[in-house]
Amino acid sequence: MESTKTKPDSKDAMSEESEHEEESRRPTQTAPRAVGTGYFHIYKKGQGYWTRMGTVAGAALLGLLTGDFLYTQSERILTGQWITPFLNNHHLQDPRAPFLLVGLFAVLYTLIAFHFMNKPGSVDFLIATDSEMKKVNWTTQKELMGSTKIVIGFVFVMAVLLFTYDLFFQFLFWLVGVLSTKPFFLGH
Repeated sequence: MESTKTKPDSKDAMSEESEHEEESRRPTQTAPRAVGTGYFHIYKKGQGYWTRMGTVAGAALLGLLTGDFLYTQSERILTGQWITPFLNNHHLQDPRAPFLLVGLFAVLYTLIAFHFMNKPGSVDFLIATDSEMKKVNWTTQKELMGSTKIVIGFVFVMAVLLFTYDLFFQFLFWLVGVLSTKPFFLGH
């Protein structure tokens, strides 16, 4: 009986020893470093690429149009009792002041747009949108052409049918006396 008791004890001792050896062979894991946690760190970089690029393109277009508006309206914006003397004292007359205004707007707009487009909630929404767009079953060109022909045909048939109804009711109302002018298809 003694021999049966020692064998399981020896197995447990061996398994504990082998586990200890495995742990010593494993590379030690250190705490993950916070890489790129600054302001210009891109949250979840590489995910939702095309949706992010579309959002950036839309924001850039909006910024360009607003910058153009500011530039064209700069004469009206930069005239005032305290603005004109300030611009003259700092040698920011006509050609420089509008460029400075648009440049300041561009810098502020870029920082604000980057901040809002890089918030975790916004990024998660864009990533989810990108993954949902990949699930969409897009129609083939053949299906699209067939559907377009059906819609155009239906519109044409409805136009002819409504034109016929219009002629019928025009003739009917002329016979009853509601309309005083004769329908055009009966001649003048």
